[in-house]
Amino acid sequence: MRILLWGKALLAGACLMIGVAAWCQEQAPAKHQVSSLDVAVSYDALRNNATTGRNFWMQGGRVQAHGQFWRGLGVVADVAGMHSGNIQGSGVGLDLVTVTFGPRYSWTRAHTRFTVFGHAQGGLALGFNSTFPGPSIASEDATSLATRLGGGMNYSLSPRIALRVIQADWLRTQMPNATTNVQNNLNLGAGFVYRFR
Repeated sequence: MRILLWGKALLAGACLMIGVAAWCQEQAPAKHQVSSLDVAVSYDALRNNATTGRNFWMQGGRVQAHGQFWRGLGVVADVAGMHSGNIQGSGVGLDLVTVTFGPRYSWTRAHTRFTVFGHAQGGLALGFNSTFPGPSIASEDATSLATRLGGGMNYSLSPRIALRVIQADWLRTQMPNATTNVQNNLNLGAGFVYRFR
């Protein structure tokens, strides 16, 4: 059932991005439109708190598809994967995949190469290859809702290529952890953006 929910979330996000891309192509190109669709690939680090007061870092990457459709407003789909092989020397690892979608606002000042953006997203988180304590038995995987709030900055290198200078997000998940069952994570990333015209 958990895999079925995850698959449905991926399918819904893909349909959403295809719809936005098709809608953007139907519109007459605006004179100052930066792009209608872009894809970002980044290296990410995630500061995770599996239990209260115990923080650790995970590493991984993410892919984002962003469709801009009206005056800086757009929608973004985000798929991220993180890994830690040994949480604080405990011998227990953790793999985390998040799939989130939501609105994004981007702002580019005239005659500059920088674009600043902010977004709010919701979706699913899947944790696996770890230990998630439950009321009666521990599980090796868990699924929860995921909330992502944050933003970042891109620097244009050319009309089609940009550098993702920084992206910083607060990521909230609700995996079982024998305490609050809530994780408030800091997600930092940097990478490259390819723009489609």
